[in-house]
Amino acid sequence: MARGTLIAESLEVGTVINDLPLRVHRLERVRPENISPEQTAAGTPAEWTLLFFDVADEDAERLADVLSGSLYSFGWYVDFATADETFVVFARRVFRYPSGDAAGRSEAQAYALSVGVPLSQTDW
Repeated sequence: MARGTLIAESLEVGTVINDLPLRVHRLERVRPENISPEQTAAGTPAEWTLLFFDVADEDAERLADVLSGSLYSFGWYVDFATADETFVVFARRVFRYPSGDAAGRSEAQAYALSVGVPLSQTDW
């Protein structure tokens, strides 16, 4: 079972995710303290809705594909992991690497920084 966190505000208006059996096991509303000035200038909201979810391993790749077409492009991502793989999903870009692989994580982190995600938010 893959487990991850989705920030509802990261989804483009009009996004519909269906036919994927996601199980939300926790929902939390937060005011993050690590929003960068660039994110604020780009319109990133000051309050977020976190959806902590599970998805079957066999649906993880499909979820990544759906999310990559549904996220706002500046400063947003979704991460989730199976027992063996980590997925870091950005608008129109998916990083998938063996869990614990430092090179894969570094590549995803470098891309995150290039699209406005602050280093403090690259905690996958």
